[in-house]
Amino acid sequence: MASTQQLRGQPEIAPIPTSLRELCGARAVKWVGDATSGTLHPVTARLHHERVGSAGAARWLLLTHGIYGAGANLRAVARRVVERRPEWGIVLVDLRGHGRSELGAPPYDLAACAGDLCALAGELGGVEALAGHSFGGKVVLVAREQLRPRQTWVLDSTPSARPGFSDEANTVVRVLELMERLPRTWPRREDFIAAVVADGQVPSLAQWLAMNLAPETGGGFALRLDLAAMRALLVDYYERDLWSSLDDPQLGEVEIVIADRSGTVSAADRARLAAAPPHVHVAHVDAGHWLHVDAPAAVVELFATRLP
Repeated sequence: MASTQQLRGQPEIAPIPTSLRELCGARAVKWVGDATSGTLHPVTARLHHERVGSAGAARWLLLTHGIYGAGANLRAVARRVVERRPEWGIVLVDLRGHGRSELGAPPYDLAACAGDLCALAGELGGVEALAGHSFGGKVVLVAREQLRPRQTWVLDSTPSARPGFSDEANTVVRVLELMERLPRTWPRREDFIAAVVADGQVPSLAQWLAMNLAPETGGGFALRLDLAAMRALLVDYYERDLWSSLDDPQLGEVEIVIADRSGTVSAADRARLAAAPPHVHVAHVDAGHWLHVDAPAAVVELFATRLP
């Protein structure tokens, strides 16, 4: 049992439950004292989530998205996977500050996102696998160190640190800077879409970003993304090198899925993955970065055949 902790100006606090420490990992989750109850609680954002599959499924996969996205982006793939593997259920998760999840308290980084996932997994029970696309891929690599699932899926994401805000060709960063310049409120969704397209982005991206507009009580729409938080999340995403998180086979199998028409996983990354330890498996899909949109059947086939 962890030793009793004392917070300045508050009564003696009961020890953190060992099971929660082991599940969430003190490194990923902030703990604060409650002066009324005299206990410590993990500070995490409550995550909106949607179960896909039978309520009686005994095995669950937490599946999450990339930056500016939401778990619903992956719903079609999830439904087809559980049709093929009915003993599995999939939980589509909105990361902190995305979709219908809470923003949570700072810091806004990969560890905080992983701590949120960890807390959700503890509530749900039966979570045996994690999966994340793009930004979510790095989140699940961090969460893997605390949760120790049987399997972790990284969908077109790299463990490498890489240029982000210094790369003028980086669409993710350019879109963030555009949203920072644009108004937060809009009379119509179409006005927001037109403004994004006018900046040189393709209509499909503009329409997808418009999913982050929420109706206002008095009419019109407001962007629900906290852009300062998005910037902080991206800074950490680009700066963090997570190759060491792949090393330990005791943390479960790792499935790396590379979209061959995407530049996210560089040639150097691919060469390094070719020499990865035996518990790290690499698959290729003929798709761009949005592999679940470009090649959904191939992604479903991978999950259906490689889930334990």
